Amino acid sequence: MKTEVVRKNNVEVAVVDSDELVITDVQSALDLIMTVKYETRCTNIAINKGAIVEDFFILSTCLAGEILQKFINYGVRFAIYGDFSKYTSKPLKDFMYESNKGKDIYFQADASQAVDRLAG
Repeated sequence: MKTEVVRKNNVEVAVVDSDELVITDVQSALDLIMTVKYETRCTNIAINKGAIVEDFFILSTCLAGEILQKFINYGVRFAIYGDFSKYTSKPLKDFMYESNKGKDIYFQADASQAVDRLAG
């Protein structure tokens, strides 16, 4: 797992990139939150989609809701970046669309766009 702090518009964003799964369940999401907050002092985290277990993107597992609630509870704004085109689920697409209209959770195509949303 590689973490880089990017500063934009006087906002620091921790950009996490990993070839291995980082978020596999609620506890691993909490571990990520605490590790990033401790190491970088950032409350804005962007992570690549490949570092998140595939069950996250199956809304019927409720994993996405449980994990994202932890980010909200701990005051961390969160972006997931990557290619989401393979997902055909209308509920997932609607969830991602509505999240992107909010102010705390984003789904973006790449790290640069994720940083822009979190720093905007």
